[in-house]
Amino acid sequence: MTSKEVRIRGKHRYKITGWKYSVGVRAALLLSFALLFYFTLSDNVIPPTYDVQPNTVSKETILANARIADELATEAAKAEAVRRVQPVSTIVPMKNTELAERLFDEIQRINADEGLTPEEKVSVYRNKLPDLFQTTFETTIARWKSAKTYSDTLLEEMRLRLGEQQYRLQEEDLYKLPKLTEAQLSEMEPVVINIANRLMSDPISEVEAVRMQVPEWVNASNLSSNVTRGLAQEIIRFVLTPNRFYDEEATIRAREAAADDTETIYIEKGEAIVRAGQTITEEQYQKLEQMNLIQNRNNNMLPRVGLGALCLLFVGALFSFVRHSRLAIRTDNRLLLMLLLIYAINIAAMKIVSIAQGLDPSLAYLAPVALGTMLIAVLLDDQLAMISTVLFSVFASIVFHPEQDALFDFRYGFVAMVVGFVAIFAIRRVSQRASILRAGISVSVFSALAVSLLSILENHEMGGYQEVLLTIAYAFTGGVVTAVFVLGLMPFFEATFGILSPLKLVELSNPNHPLLRKLLTEAPGSYHHSVMVGNLSEAAAEAIGANGLLCRVGSFYHDIGKTRRPSYFIENQMNRENPHDTLEPSVSKAIIIAHAKDGVDMLSEAKIPKPIRDIAEQHHGTTLLKYFYHKAVKQREEYAARIAETAGDAEAAAAVEPIPESEYRYPGPKAQTKEAAIVGIADCVEAAVRSLRNPTVEQVDSMVRKIVKDRLDDQQFHECDMTLKELDMVAKSMKETLLGVFHSRIEYPGDAPVSGAAKPKGRAETQ
Repeated sequence: MTSKEVRIRGKHRYKITGWKYSVGVRAALLLSFALLFYFTLSDNVIPPTYDVQPNTVSKETILANARIADELATEAAKAEAVRRVQPVSTIVPMKNTELAERLFDEIQRINADEGLTPEEKVSVYRNKLPDLFQTTFETTIARWKSAKTYSDTLLEEMRLRLGEQQYRLQEEDLYKLPKLTEAQLSEMEPVVINIANRLMSDPISEVEAVRMQVPEWVNASNLSSNVTRGLAQEIIRFVLTPNRFYDEEATIRAREAAADDTETIYIEKGEAIVRAGQTITEEQYQKLEQMNLIQNRNNNMLPRVGLGALCLLFVGALFSFVRHSRLAIRTDNRLLLMLLLIYAINIAAMKIVSIAQGLDPSLAYLAPVALGTMLIAVLLDDQLAMISTVLFSVFASIVFHPEQDALFDFRYGFVAMVVGFVAIFAIRRVSQRASILRAGISVSVFSALAVSLLSILENHEMGGYQEVLLTIAYAFTGGVVTAVFVLGLMPFFEATFGILSPLKLVELSNPNHPLLRKLLTEAPGSYHHSVMVGNLSEAAAEAIGANGLLCRVGSFYHDIGKTRRPSYFIENQMNRENPHDTLEPSVSKAIIIAHAKDGVDMLSEAKIPKPIRDIAEQHHGTTLLKYFYHKAVKQREEYAARIAETAGDAEAAAAVEPIPESEYRYPGPKAQTKEAAIVGIADCVEAAVRSLRNPTVEQVDSMVRKIVKDRLDDQQFHECDMTLKELDMVAKSMKETLLGVFHSRIEYPGDAPVSGAAKPKGRAETQ
């Protein structure tokens, strides 16, 4: 990558140039995708046409080129089915019991009010009872509307019917209500509620007919007084309401369902639409148009335009996913070119197999359609592989169509979809190359299973099962072929495009790697430190959705430069004398800072992939070597003091220039990725916690958060896309990991010694 580093407001910025990040190159690659799709599908999409006109004599017999729906006949059948659908009503559980209870409560309350005269009570009843009816059901309807229990149109229908069929008490009965005693009301209430519930148990559209049955029910009750029976009848009539309402939306749905359930009327493939010498009618001409069999001045262009639009749709879907993802392919044309090459290889394999389909249509199942999916899942991203699986399935359903009677053959698309998704889930988190072969076996098994199920569903009729068994054998072999191709192509893509796949990361994490063996033997303290940093950073990265494996492996190599001068780093001194005690701060600073650059040089010589080199280069960012900086400042101050003391020249002492912080900062760059930032935090956290003798939970938590805050205040995260929320999650994850790793050394709040008692033994001591 050609890049030019510029400094803006004290921050590192990279101005990316060259083809890898060129917008023009990106547009050219996307156009290449569209052209690849277009030329792949053109042979299978453009249909034959005829130069005919309505009301003319056909010179030849024109047969239906596919089994296609007769839209005119089907629409007529649907219209008839809709016409036969009756209006739909919905039964609603009305709150009649609630209305009756509230009515009796209100009568008791008004009758008990001695401040009202009988005339005033009648007046209150005259106005209050209708309001009570309206309030009860309006509240219920409002509650149903808020909960979306019923549609708005049904609720409006309820409101209309309740208003139309509301019963009004007779005037003479209103004068009887104030005379009712509390005992009579108590006797009437259960009778009214019981009869109302029984009558409302049946669907009621028109309540007037039901109200006519009330006297018969009341007379059969245990009410003894004529007054109570008469008033009970009136109250029951008042309480009764319709509970079955016309449901417009349900009716519409029923009619739509009737239309949907209408069987499609088909024109069968090979059926003669027009015979030679027959006059072409308007209806026949419409059927020919429906099958795209009519040739006109736009006919040659329309299929091509349609295919072009389809290809642009595919490219648009692919580009939209890439653009809105956080993957490196969003800006890196190198990865987009690799994706194009994977698509080209996968489509070329399908086209080659489709040529052999003339010998046996079942040979299509031998095609390694999951090849591209597996490569994309391992080298790029699982979700991108899923999008690609859908596209490959569409291509398979078109390319492998044995006869040009339709655009798609779902069988091949279905099998391609199955093997594609199986490949993605089988190859996720792959840790060794043998896993690819196991994924290929999984693809073989599910491909054979999918083909078997299709054969069963199609009720294959043939002499024996030889054809089905041969098809299953092709499908099974296709999975194995896919795995072999993936194993062969993986090294090519890794080397050509510099891809750091999970497989490569696992290989690099092998302790027998020469660099890791060198680190273990020459700087064992740094090796142990790197392993601990790997544990911390991997867990933290996975907590925020970053690449945990990259963090772990990057941590193993991040301090490889310390092998140049291992004894100058405290973790390797093993109780020996610290050489920095006798060195000038500037010399110590140069030695410490050099380990990052030395590490990058060593990694480059060993051809370690760039993402790991970036972590080694960026994990310190531009942080300050505080110890040596303060040591240098102190020495400079002591030097100025000696000048002032010996020469007696305060001005000369004041003229001694202070040491700028920039001289004791790492050269950077700052972390450009989340992974580099996480490794940098873990590196500092592990060293800090290791320095504590008997850390407590509070000390660990405080130290982790202080380190994160110091780096944030020092603007070390300004060039990567880490959010404050993610930093908090990283801190929490590292704290939890540290509590697990140093469990035996950490004092928990419950383990604090009791005043006047001996300190209880920790777990390490008891174990």
